[in-house]
Amino acid sequence: MENLSELIKRYPLLASCKSEIEDAANLIIKTFENGNRLYICGNGGSAADADHIVGELMKGFLKKRPLTENQILKFEDKDLARGLMQGLPAISLHSQTAFLTAFLNDEDPSLLYAQAMYALGNKDDVLLAISTSGNSQNVVNAAKVARDIGCKVITLTGANNCKLDTLSNITIHANSCETYRIQELHLPIYHYLCATVEDYFFNE
Repeated sequence: MENLSELIKRYPLLASCKSEIEDAANLIIKTFENGNRLYICGNGGSAADADHIVGELMKGFLKKRPLTENQILKFEDKDLARGLMQGLPAISLHSQTAFLTAFLNDEDPSLLYAQAMYALGNKDDVLLAISTSGNSQNVVNAAKVARDIGCKVITLTGANNCKLDTLSNITIHANSCETYRIQELHLPIYHYLCATVEDYFFNE
């Protein structure tokens, strides 16, 4: 796994948010260490990024993560257990299709993620709010609910100041103001976060 300095050599624009990236990695590690969960939300490409992050955390990313022998002993079917990987609990809020479509049909769409966060979130969980503008109202509302129920909020956004700034414990401002360029910078940021968290918990 490359360190953050190596990442910044490849993506010099990330130098401006180096400390925030480090802080976000540490907060996510602490969250999982304490048995809490990571929730992620965004719209469009940011929703796709949320699913991408979940895919890297719930199974092996750069490492295989086989179950330990002690973990395997808890299973009746040991061969089944040996085919599993150790995962970290991450959930993209837009993945709840039945709930989302029911809520959108009946209620205020801007409260979609807020309702999901309220129903699923617990104190000391973390919401990773992804918004290239930092002003998407449904993501802002989710951050408000997360904060009010005792969760921490990490925001992944662009260079401009935004509504999510005042709601977040950590805001990672990718150094661009163009949507597609912001998204291009978000990818190496969250790949670094996922790799760092994985390396901490599954250091072979």
